[in-house]
Amino acid sequence: MRELIDSLKKLSPDLLEIMQQRYILMENVELLQPIGRRALAANTNLTERHVRGEIDTLAGQGLIDASPKGMQLTKEGKLVIEQLASFMHDLMGLNVLESRLKERLQLNSVIIVPGNSDEHEWVKEEMGKACVTFLEEHMLSEKTIAVTGGTTMTAVAEMMRPSENTAECLFVPARGGLGEQEENQANKIAARMARQAKGSYRQLYVPDPLSESSYQTMIHEPAVMDVLQLIQHASVVLHGIGDALTMAERRKTSPEVIGKLKQEKAVSEAFGYYFDAAGEVVHKVRTIGLHLEDLTASRQSVVAVAGGASKAQAIQSFFKQGGSDLLITDEAAAEAILREDSSL
Repeated sequence: MRELIDSLKKLSPDLLEIMQQRYILMENVELLQPIGRRALAANTNLTERHVRGEIDTLAGQGLIDASPKGMQLTKEGKLVIEQLASFMHDLMGLNVLESRLKERLQLNSVIIVPGNSDEHEWVKEEMGKACVTFLEEHMLSEKTIAVTGGTTMTAVAEMMRPSENTAECLFVPARGGLGEQEENQANKIAARMARQAKGSYRQLYVPDPLSESSYQTMIHEPAVMDVLQLIQHASVVLHGIGDALTMAERRKTSPEVIGKLKQEKAVSEAFGYYFDAAGEVVHKVRTIGLHLEDLTASRQSVVAVAGGASKAQAIQSFFKQGGSDLLITDEAAAEAILREDSSL
């Protein structure tokens, strides 16, 4: 594939550039449909005039249907997207980035989607789509999937769809609520995923974080123990990676703890653990749910989904201590991580 792309670039570099641009336009339409030309231009950083010309071409080929309600992909357009996916992945050089990042972070597998989720919401949705595709290809029905909270996991939930391999799966929250917006809490996300995938779900009705006395009381509640067993024996764990101080603020953390995080130079957060740049735990929130030791002691498939150039340091920090088998990220985060590594 790489040799073919190199030859095509020599023969007609302009053609490949146009193909890539039109492919990205079609991907955006698929994710955001129905969408207007102005919104599509804003999402792709192209001029509205340029988008209009490209859309006219794609519509003329029967790949996009434009109406007063907005643009949508036709069945033929969806088929073209699916057939070109692997080729375009290689054309954009994402396979090379994946190989380099996998080696840099010492991971079993890495999936990279184009773009920067800091700037465009559709990139986060692309990461969600990649995560769902992974589940469809590697899951068996009637398995348990544990999921954390956060905006990235919300995007995964939105991309979830029914499939043979996710049918009758059980979705559970990996921990209690985040204390932030309801739509970003693990309970809400697990329920959303289950409904989208036509599976079932269980809820964990405990606050997060907990005081020591509350923790000792609630951990012995039969209903909590029942769900906790399901969580700890989940076949797949889906989780995000957060910036340490951003997550602390979302949880309305006390000034004393935030001061400690700053003093200890906390960089990342996952599962209620805060890590410094070396991957050392500098603070842990008392919470009911999955802990790091549960991940290392089990045979779960652990999938981290996190992107955006702003998350580069947090992603590196988290993977210093291991814990996940697969990272799904975006081009901007991958390039930032590799750029930082090369400057050392």
